[in-house]
Amino acid sequence: MLAREPLTSKLAGFGTTIFAEMSALAVRTGAINLGQGFPDTDGPPEVLDAAVDAIRSGVNQYPPGPGLPVLREAIADHQRRFYDMDFDTESEVLVTAGATEALAGALLGMLDVGDEVIVFEPMYDSYQACIALTGAVARPILLSPGPDGYAFDADQLRAAVNDRTKLVLLNTPHNPTGKVFTADELQVIADLAIDRDLIVVTDEVYEHLVFSGAFHVPMATLPGMAERTLTISSGGKTFNTTGWKIGWACGPASLVAAARTAKQFLTYVNGAPFQPAIAVGLGLPDEYFHRLAAGLEATRDTLEAGLEAAGLVPFRAEATYFTTVDIRPVRPDGDGVEFCRELPERCGVVAVPNQVFYANPEHGRHLVRFACCKRPEVIAEAVERLAVLAGSGAAS
Repeated sequence: MLAREPLTSKLAGFGTTIFAEMSALAVRTGAINLGQGFPDTDGPPEVLDAAVDAIRSGVNQYPPGPGLPVLREAIADHQRRFYDMDFDTESEVLVTAGATEALAGALLGMLDVGDEVIVFEPMYDSYQACIALTGAVARPILLSPGPDGYAFDADQLRAAVNDRTKLVLLNTPHNPTGKVFTADELQVIADLAIDRDLIVVTDEVYEHLVFSGAFHVPMATLPGMAERTLTISSGGKTFNTTGWKIGWACGPASLVAAARTAKQFLTYVNGAPFQPAIAVGLGLPDEYFHRLAAGLEATRDTLEAGLEAAGLVPFRAEATYFTTVDIRPVRPDGDGVEFCRELPERCGVVAVPNQVFYANPEHGRHLVRFACCKRPEVIAEAVERLAVLAGSGAAS
């Protein structure tokens, strides 16, 4: 038996992700899993067929380190088509093992011990872990829910920046809140980045899952930001292929090179036959992207109405797979973790407690996230099951 603890102190306290715990709970109880954000339908047949064709035609060995040229070209075409941004496919586009690896590569490649990173909380759970691995320090800025959605305090943001601040990590459209940062909010961040010479790394994996009334604006399109922004996205959410793990990073050659330097010692390369398939997806007509967002918006509406009818207080999602609720009308003690652990037995539905997305868990203790990225009939069944909360009395 080892006499010493094998886990590095940098990762102490992270443990198993909440997604693994809740997904295992869904399997054990037979509950509908609205916790982890993955769809329950396959992606477009053109994309799936392209992967099969690639496998059968021998695209099964290591692809080039930066990614197959066909995908890098498709990524550059996508950025030009949707956002009027131009990238050199040789030096400014990098294919990665999902957006998670792109983020890890960027942070490992750009941060030194003692550097500070501005992050907006709640945040996707890999952010804090990756920052910890670099020896840098996360400086969280709170996104607070209100009647007009989630917002941050610009004065708090400005006060958080100091001489050790090197990077801003921004996720928009935002997981878990469903927030889309407005042009005005982005300008506040951009002005600060330019004034204090900061790098901005953006996680934009939900870029095509934006609902009526909201608009996604990539940070790199703002004046003065192209030269200091690394834009990260992936094909998993857009093409219902989360298991393929095909992501990418675009930006100035120096930022891409920093991410690539670290990335080559992580997976090295990945997913050769899936890369040409995602290239096909990125070239699909506009109608595909419109239909994708419209379908998800419909299930969001169904789920949101059901959550409200169950006695919970939903905060309207502007994008993404997720809707966050305040559970206190149903559970006055506001214990989101216990609420989620009990929910499968109470009504056969799994959700995720939002406190795991916060550096300060108390900020999200009373908040719980539900995913709407399932078939309409599955969401309808989940809503029917959740209705028992309205008549079961508060649990505390």
